[in-house]
Amino acid sequence: MDYVSALLPPVVMAVFFTALVVTIVKSQGGPNKAKEDAAVDAALARAESARQPGTAD
Repeated sequence: MDYVSALLPPVVMAVFFTALVVTIVKSQGGPNKAKEDAAVDAALARAESARQPGTAD
């Protein structure tokens, strides 16, 4: 029975990791892709403008 208790945590973690990867892959693209891309672009633009405040002189 010790081998079952030793193998159970890695198997459970592998199942959850596989489910996470499948969820991430399925959520890529689709109707929300343009909205997500716009949000990322806006965040990058804010970060870039905050990083270089002295160049607008």
